[in-house]
Amino acid sequence: MKKYILSLTAFALAAQLNAFCGFYVAKADATLTNKASQVIIVRDGKRSAITMSSDFQGDVKDFAMVVPVPVVLKRDEIKILERSIFDRFRDYSAPRMAEYFDPEVCPRPYEDVAEYSRLESVQLTSVSRSPTLKSKRSSMVKVEAEYTIDEYDIVVLSAKESGALKQWLDENGYKIPDRAEEVLQPYVLSNMKFFVVKVNMDELKKRNPYVTNGVYPLRPIQISFNSPKFMLPIRLGMANATEAQDMIVYALSRTGRIETTNYRTVNMPTNTDVPVFVANRFSEFYSKIYNKRLNEEGRNAVFLEYAWDVSPQNPVKCDPCVGTPLYAADLQQAGVSWASVGDVNGKVYFTRLHVTYDRAHYPQDLMFQETPNRENYQVRYVRRNPPHYREFSCDEGQRYLRRLRERRLEELANYQTLTGERASEYTTYLSEFDAQMRPLKDENGKPKKENFFPAFDNDGGHGNNGGKQLPVFLLSLCTLTAIFFALSRRRVAVA
Repeated sequence: MKKYILSLTAFALAAQLNAFCGFYVAKADATLTNKASQVIIVRDGKRSAITMSSDFQGDVKDFAMVVPVPVVLKRDEIKILERSIFDRFRDYSAPRMAEYFDPEVCPRPYEDVAEYSRLESVQLTSVSRSPTLKSKRSSMVKVEAEYTIDEYDIVVLSAKESGALKQWLDENGYKIPDRAEEVLQPYVLSNMKFFVVKVNMDELKKRNPYVTNGVYPLRPIQISFNSPKFMLPIRLGMANATEAQDMIVYALSRTGRIETTNYRTVNMPTNTDVPVFVANRFSEFYSKIYNKRLNEEGRNAVFLEYAWDVSPQNPVKCDPCVGTPLYAADLQQAGVSWASVGDVNGKVYFTRLHVTYDRAHYPQDLMFQETPNRENYQVRYVRRNPPHYREFSCDEGQRYLRRLRERRLEELANYQTLTGERASEYTTYLSEFDAQMRPLKDENGKPKKENFFPAFDNDGGHGNNGGKQLPVFLLSLCTLTAIFFALSRRRVAVA
């Protein structure tokens, strides 16, 4: 039977060198690759606590992880957490949408005008016991420590050269990625250790007696240690990657935002009005924005998606919130030892970073710094809906429809700017309420100015097109032209 070792997208920090992440190791000829990961990093002085998650789904008896670490970790420096900790951090900091409803413009029969607005949030919807060690081992590989912690068996190895480590893995039936040895060598020479974690099926079944078919959720592992370097490894994790990998970093500190020092930290676009239809496919919408920004920045930037003071004593931690704000217990579980309710000095600042990396664009591990920047920031888009009571027959309702059309024209221009997708594919969005428009007349029965919708000058700016204006019944015919010139105006302004 084939057995595999799976990296849980593991990370550690070297005492003097860059940190680096684990990689998949497969028995026999199996090929495994890692593509996505989440990690929580807590930095306090020189102390780091790193929590690693796995989104692996399958028969876990065949899987474990291998990760280099700076020292031989003590038993009390290794913790097993619940998967819900990542759900809390992910949901709370996800890109979001604020949703408003316009106030009603025409009175309801026998009622006063009910004027109100509503705010909602839309969440982005957006990672058998270990085989007995063989008696034949390389003399250059040593087992430094062995632990069983909950459902994991842990072995810490040291090696004098990468070839010896490869030989040990081969002798024990494991196959490392072809490119792993060359990346391992600098760390072996730096006297790094290797943290090998495998699933203990007996202990796992005790914790999950009702789960069948060998499919069990793998819980996150947290390691803590001292290091003068504040880094996250990514290079070794690319050894067996066939394509770019996606990683979300949830970073917490006492001071302020955490940023990368060897790659640019770039803010994602935020606080922009977008078409209402975006809410029904928000994940797809945001993915288009992210990929467009990734390409525009040369595919080697790290993107800021959230930054906020989440100190337990701070009552406002998001606007709007897409998940339950983090409690002091959540922060403490993640490794924020100084967070406690009522402690005015227990400041906690939360930064969410998003990176998509590959070998071609990320030759170095991620290096971080704590900054004094405590400005609140979140990726937020705004959807403005027509009123609940859609009666527009009164004069103010007719004026509102004309304003709504102009606003939607701007929203489509924003959509194209954000995603790169042609706004002309959504022209029906502009004409949705055209059938309810009627000519407005003054007290003398003459057409009012509101009956006309301004066209666009050839230079891309608003104007009356040489004194000519378009009556309301021709608006639909001008939709494509209006969108084109609106976007042209944007390009001229940017230039």
